Amino acid sequence: MEAFVRPQNHRRVLQKRFDCLTLVPAAAAICYPFLLNAFHAIVGTQARSRPPLATATFILVIAFVVPFLGIALACRPKSNHGSRRLAYASVVSPTLYVFLGVVQALIKSPVPDEVVWCAIWLAIAIWSQSARDPVAAAVPAVGGWRFVHGVTAAVLCLYVVFHLTNHLFGLVGQDAHAAVMKIGRVVYRSVVGEPLLVAAMLFQIKTGLVLAWRWSGAVRDFQRTYQVASGAYLSLFILGHMNSVFVYARRFLGIPTDWNFAIGAPTGLIHDAWNIRLLPHYALGAFFVLSHLASGLRVVLIAHGVDQRNADRLWGVCVAMSAIVAAAIIAGMCGVRIGALDS
Repeated sequence: MEAFVRPQNHRRVLQKRFDCLTLVPAAAAICYPFLLNAFHAIVGTQARSRPPLATATFILVIAFVVPFLGIALACRPKSNHGSRRLAYASVVSPTLYVFLGVVQALIKSPVPDEVVWCAIWLAIAIWSQSARDPVAAAVPAVGGWRFVHGVTAAVLCLYVVFHLTNHLFGLVGQDAHAAVMKIGRVVYRSVVGEPLLVAAMLFQIKTGLVLAWRWSGAVRDFQRTYQVASGAYLSLFILGHMNSVFVYARRFLGIPTDWNFAIGAPTGLIHDAWNIRLLPHYALGAFFVLSHLASGLRVVLIAHGVDQRNADRLWGVCVAMSAIVAAAIIAGMCGVRIGALDS
């Protein structure tokens, strides 16, 4: 009899350990700002002539892992929908931390960002464990929302492609970036163009969050999980970016939103204690917007009869290209120049 009891107890212990993964996304998110602080303590200290770059790089890589860990845990088939949504929420950590910092500056809060951040994630974690109601439907009715979201995204692709191309010119230099941006602003900063662009972005945020909420309750395949997670990141990224540009820069500081604003001049992204949070924020923003569009393309191709394996291969190629473009953009924002590489 004892031989039969022990395996059962062993399985129960393993199940309890496995269930501990439900809070890992919140723990990772709580650690995120402290990872950036640790990176700054190594790289941002001017007193060190030769900082341990390997250690700093490792810490920054771990910070980048936080949102991808959330995507992986959102795929767990045995999670309840509260725990799964907690995993999805952790994906937005890099852009949420920037949003929090800007709001803290706007209201001139005396409370450190890290304290507010920990309180937010403790509250989200508690909510996730209390939300245990089963998902009403395995496949929610999102056809209409998905259609209008896709149509608006197709229109906004023109702006996204131009905006990212504009940032790629940062590899050439600040003047090249400014020249290209000046051409684009004739359209998207015009009296008609800017309100339409803002309205379209707000509509994307609205429809994107509705879709993410409805899709996030139940387990999905990896590609669908990735699409939901990247869409959630972009919704908060766009909202936070507009808050930084329209409210913080234009209204609060009264400064132009040019290249210097984007890279946090004169200190830059890497060597400033606050600006370092912009590096993952920007890099993942560029990566997720391109790979999210690739996810939408995959769905459209499959719906029109393309073999799923071929659609998945194309999606994988597009994700890899998205990573390359994002890396090139962030390299330019950190001071890498093509001319310098050639010389």
